[in-house]
Amino acid sequence: MLQAVFWDMDGTLVDTEPSWFAAERALMSRYGVEWSDEQATALVGKALPDSAAVLRAAGADLPIREIVDELVAAVVAGVRQSIEWRPGARELLAQVRAAGIPCVLVTMSEAPLAEAVASALPPGTFQLMVTGDMVERGKPHPEPYLRARADLSALAGPISMDQVVAIEDSIPGLASAIAAGAVAVGVPNMVSLQEDPGVVLWATLAGKSVTDLEELVAGRAATLELQSI
Repeated sequence: MLQAVFWDMDGTLVDTEPSWFAAERALMSRYGVEWSDEQATALVGKALPDSAAVLRAAGADLPIREIVDELVAAVVAGVRQSIEWRPGARELLAQVRAAGIPCVLVTMSEAPLAEAVASALPPGTFQLMVTGDMVERGKPHPEPYLRARADLSALAGPISMDQVVAIEDSIPGLASAIAAGAVAVGVPNMVSLQEDPGVVLWATLAGKSVTDLEELVAGRAATLELQSI
């Protein structure tokens, strides 16, 4: 049985990556540093303090906390003007919630940005959110997904990660989901994802349904049963 769906946000639910790239370029240009798309792409999915440390090492002469705050504020401003949803994401979210299956937002963005995106969806779309400022160790560490499971279990009863689908678009995000034991789905956006025994790759969420998610959980159950024989 599918118990819950855990959603990454940037690049998975909404296409904010261009806004992050622009914010990084604007910051670095103040210090006379050219910041390429390749360098920005290398930060996709990482915890914001880790990304800020890379920017600081490259020449942004600010404390890590100030770098994070500046980037988040820039992307929040863009989201408040317009949101570009990833294909099929809102539709699948609506289906999952209509089926009574809890959804949790698990993002390395901080609360102001997560709340700005969530407020553009129907109330109650997410049972709860785990944001980058709520964890000590961000993706690719499993802590964000383990925190989501613990918080949802406290709210809705025991949750087994074998019955949770985590949807991600980045390598650090998938690593976090896999390490936490979730059924991991990779939907590539800015970063190419590789086939992996622990990952199911979908080209898009468009046309996907609750049935597709349930089949993934059933497949995990079948695999575990075979391994136990």
